[in-house]
Amino acid sequence: MTKIQPHDLIQSDGASTTPGYMSGWANDFETEALPGVLPQGMNSPQKVNYGLYAEQLSGTAFTQPRPERTWCYRIRPSVKHTARFTRIDLPYWKTAPHVQEDITSLGQYRWDPLPHSDAPLTWLTGMRTMTTAGDVNTQVGMASHVYLVTESMKDAYFYSADSELLVVPQEGRLRFATELGIIDIEPKEIAIIPRGLVYRVEVLEGPCRGFVCENYGAKFDLPDRGPIGANCLANPRDFKTPVAAFEDRETPSTVTVKWCGQFHETKIGHSPLDIVAWHGNYAPSKYDLRTYCPVGAILFDHPDPSIFTVLTAPGGQPGVANIDFVLFRERWLVAEDTFRPPWYHKNVMSELMGNIYGQYDAKPNGFAPGGVSLHNMMLPHGPDMEAFEKASNANLGPDKLDQTMSFMFETRFPQHLTQFAGQEAPLQDTYIDCWTSLEKKFDGTPGKK
Repeated sequence: MTKIQPHDLIQSDGASTTPGYMSGWANDFETEALPGVLPQGMNSPQKVNYGLYAEQLSGTAFTQPRPERTWCYRIRPSVKHTARFTRIDLPYWKTAPHVQEDITSLGQYRWDPLPHSDAPLTWLTGMRTMTTAGDVNTQVGMASHVYLVTESMKDAYFYSADSELLVVPQEGRLRFATELGIIDIEPKEIAIIPRGLVYRVEVLEGPCRGFVCENYGAKFDLPDRGPIGANCLANPRDFKTPVAAFEDRETPSTVTVKWCGQFHETKIGHSPLDIVAWHGNYAPSKYDLRTYCPVGAILFDHPDPSIFTVLTAPGGQPGVANIDFVLFRERWLVAEDTFRPPWYHKNVMSELMGNIYGQYDAKPNGFAPGGVSLHNMMLPHGPDMEAFEKASNANLGPDKLDQTMSFMFETRFPQHLTQFAGQEAPLQDTYIDCWTSLEKKFDGTPGKK
């Protein structure tokens, strides 16, 4: 791993490379990098302290029951952070609807980890889209990506008008220097970057590899707990939102915008990360997956994987999500007289899985850390023969699944493979054969097991 020194952003404690955070999910936060910036009792005074501009960043329509918005107090208004746009091409970053006529998305697929490249790759040039689903123009669906990043964005910034990004590192450490503060993430953590937020991605320790869920629809939220009650799963207090931090740098800079699947570039003469203070509930956050408290069956049977939902992006149909982010981490298995791995099934949801580290219990062979699998809607899948035989004959005492962490991006839309996923990524041609050796065990003898 190579360690790289990031830029400094000014925080309340002066120039610092150690980000600060506030706890809570969907809170109304307030934070200032200089004292006395935030107006009290109002949002838009005639004159803001320090000669700053007041500006609102809205993540929802104004008429939402609980609008998501943040008031920002910045050195320049955002209209100064864009100029004339030039269309650019990022050929490996694809957006739905994106259907490759020569690529078959009907099937059970698995990929080895994408290998690192000797080529210098930034957050933008290193993004590799694996699947797309839905339609960005109607703001439904998602895309799944694998990122390979070897170098920091230098005086370069990005925001997506299309989507919220859920970032899941698998190797290396990244810094997201955003308009609203600094987020550092590493494996076993995630970051959520809202739609429309400007940021720069820096490599703290590389090379870096990980997964991204690009959410075109309603933003991620904590799932309704129902009978689970008030505790366990992901606790709101464990989400961390950055304190205010800003740059006041006069230097030629590039801002890239993703809009309806197209990429546009604009040149400005300064850093756009110039928000000195802010308050509101529309902000980036990070979460440590090691704080996720799984729940499960404590007598018999295997609950649905939805019991492991960390975050959900609601869809238009009640009970069917636009996206669920599901985590399979270390946990105890104690169910009696029960086949403990995930059972064989077909599902209306499309399931893309990634392995962060360790071994996944239903697929002990071939699903390596950094690897990806896809089981599209209404395609059967389940344990391979080795996992089936082991689980069918295991001593059913308490058993801890240890040193394991995988996840699932699950959507109600079919996920279409990109050309990269179908023809360039390291697809395991023999994955479908993992069920070939399953045997007919039927015996019509009464009482026979």
